[in-house]
Amino acid sequence: MKILKFGGTSVGSVQSIQTLLNILKEEVKQSGSDKPVVVLSAMSGVTNTLIALAEDAASGNDFAQQLSELEKRHIGVVKALLEIKNQNPAVTGLLINFKVLEELLQGVLTLRELTAKTRDLIVSYGERCSAFMISKIAAQYFPAAFVDTSTVIKTDSSFGQAKVNTELSEQLIRGLYQENKDKTLFVTGFIASNNEGQITTLGRGGSDYTAAIFGAALNAAEIQIWTDVNGMMTADPRMVKKAFSLPELTYTEAMELSYFGAKVIYPPTMIPAFLKKIPIVIKNTFEPDFAGTVIKHHCAPSNLAIKGISSINNISILNVEGSGMVGKSGFSGRLFSLLAREQINVILITQSSSEHSITFAVSPGDTERARRVIEHEFELELLAKKLEHVEIEKDLAILAVVGENMKETPGVSGKLFHALGRNGVNVRAIAQGSSEYNISVIVSANDLAKALNAVHDAFFVQLTKTLHAFCLGTGNIGKTLFNQLNGHTEFLQENNGIQVKIVGISNTRKMLFNTDGVSLAKWEEELNQSPEKADLPAFINKMKSMNLPNCVFIDNTASAKPIEFYEDVLKSTISIVTCNKIGNSGSYQQYKTFRDAARQHGVDFFYETNVGAGLPIIRTLKDLMNSGDRVQKIEAILSGTISFLFNNFKGDANFHDTVKLAQDKGYTEPDPRDDLRGTDFMRKMLILARDAGYALESSDVIIESMLPQSSLDAATVEDFYQTLKDEDAFFAEIKNRAEAENKVLRYIGKLEDGKASITLQMVDENHPFYMLSGSDNIISFTTDRYKERPLVVKGPGAGAEVTAAGVFADLINVGAN
Repeated sequence: MKILKFGGTSVGSVQSIQTLLNILKEEVKQSGSDKPVVVLSAMSGVTNTLIALAEDAASGNDFAQQLSELEKRHIGVVKALLEIKNQNPAVTGLLINFKVLEELLQGVLTLRELTAKTRDLIVSYGERCSAFMISKIAAQYFPAAFVDTSTVIKTDSSFGQAKVNTELSEQLIRGLYQENKDKTLFVTGFIASNNEGQITTLGRGGSDYTAAIFGAALNAAEIQIWTDVNGMMTADPRMVKKAFSLPELTYTEAMELSYFGAKVIYPPTMIPAFLKKIPIVIKNTFEPDFAGTVIKHHCAPSNLAIKGISSINNISILNVEGSGMVGKSGFSGRLFSLLAREQINVILITQSSSEHSITFAVSPGDTERARRVIEHEFELELLAKKLEHVEIEKDLAILAVVGENMKETPGVSGKLFHALGRNGVNVRAIAQGSSEYNISVIVSANDLAKALNAVHDAFFVQLTKTLHAFCLGTGNIGKTLFNQLNGHTEFLQENNGIQVKIVGISNTRKMLFNTDGVSLAKWEEELNQSPEKADLPAFINKMKSMNLPNCVFIDNTASAKPIEFYEDVLKSTISIVTCNKIGNSGSYQQYKTFRDAARQHGVDFFYETNVGAGLPIIRTLKDLMNSGDRVQKIEAILSGTISFLFNNFKGDANFHDTVKLAQDKGYTEPDPRDDLRGTDFMRKMLILARDAGYALESSDVIIESMLPQSSLDAATVEDFYQTLKDEDAFFAEIKNRAEAENKVLRYIGKLEDGKASITLQMVDENHPFYMLSGSDNIISFTTDRYKERPLVVKGPGAGAEVTAAGVFADLINVGAN
């Protein structure tokens, strides 16, 4: 036979009760002679309402209206689900219960006193009414009987949290079941009675406990807990959207998870089942075909290091420290015995190996009382300065990773703390038992959602890791990046295990935020319709305040303004991907500051596109250096514009026409001198030099101008082009000299012996740059390992597609970390 327990949401409305009855009809049909036992909670919200009514009455407040509403709610269910001819007994029974309730509350109001015993009696009517009501409705379909469990579950007189007399209760339950074998029993959860027949309650999760007591007494085949979720999940689905149901757990794993906040089931529930090895199945009333979670003694081997991540949203910690604790036997016993006497529940304990301090967590409501009783108990030690005054930290939360496999899997702690550290989550305290079933950490309550998501992504690798990206700039590169991301969403998930959510976008006019991710197909429309005007400081502050895990700030601008915020962003444990080279080519101190901030805060600062757009130049250099190679010389052509010019300035071509052609094709800035001065080239060489280990400033890079002074000094672009015509002989002489020597013109940057320069050179066919074509960039690394034949990287070095692809690649590398 089976025990089926239905929680408050399962009996919370006419519709849910109808669903419950459909489940029971099928179960009764399949049960044969061993009819199930149905344990019922009060309708959702009723217990809390009854407690509030009792407290209102004790304070002298009127309770009549709310009590009347409760009565109407129950009778409304009877009228909706029972045929009119059968309604009278059910309605009469409910009216009697509510009359008794009214008298009890009137007594509390008169006395202005609410004892624990009276409170238990009042709240018992929530379960009494729901079980009685549903038993009458179910009797339309199969033989049913209502059972008030206060007649069969016997306890001591600890009202509110009574201790069960297991032997006597099991004997009474077995007798009850034998007397009613032909009926399905509908029993009240949560309530019991002492030896004097006074009503007691079983505390938090009492209805689940009732189900377990009945299951153990009757040696049930299984205990089913019907609730409103699909079993026990890997994390709190309200905070972790990617949480998923676990097919099975051991008793130990389920107890660990439920203790730390997984409210699907409660630890005392499992003790009777644990002792008799009865499986507990967590099912969803509103999705009955879903398999749910089976909790049992042994589970099949799992390849998961952990089974779940549990949490408690709001706790406080108290720290007791002082020299008087060191080596003093019995101090801990004295401390925690004191807290136990005061009924202060200690959630977590950690102690330093020096025995100089003990830190423990309690619920916020117990914080001040715990401090007072400790300082009163240890008053002499405080006066003698052997103990410090108790330190309190509030607004904290507990995150716990749970699983039996943890004790056999190395690196679990490392993965946990890496995920937290990389997302800037500070750990205030740590606790791990020697059984290694649970590692618990205390973090700021504000960081809990971020921490849960980060840790969930880290441990459940079969799921995609979500990057939350904030993108600045919606020009050609920004638009192209969004198109590339949109076109490769499935590929990224299947091949890289990464999902990129653009959760923030800003240009110079508008900004837009969406925690669930902006649609990459409609982002432009959504941004234009956004009511928020662009405000860079506000954009940065919003990004930080959203406090999302695995955050990336993408700078797709060419503006100096975002650079001012880079350090702050990195210190907020947000990675940066940028194609904006202004930051890295500013002062060397600024360059170093960004790297130091990224390293100290465990995030990434990627800027591959600063030098070669989509070409892997920065990464190649770093790989060479990280592998122990030594760079002897770097030569490069890092301007697509200048590369195009000299690849076309040959034969009968003149320099004026070649520059004009480059401008017409869109290779140059509106004023071509911005390219031909070599300033942009200089920035790229400076970044390379710095990444190669040289502390150079921009003034240290020698730039040989390819233009005569008259061209540089021209007042307008038209005047500039005129000077090119006027200086035709100057350019022709250079070209002719190169051709006479069977060489080609190249504007080459060079780094050697810590010195950087950019010069116009003539190179022959033996030089790796001789065959350069179109607007390609090229770079040559001469190192200890690549000495005879340099390592060459060559390809398109400009254009929105390749630059966006470089940003894309950097983004994926952030995800890989």
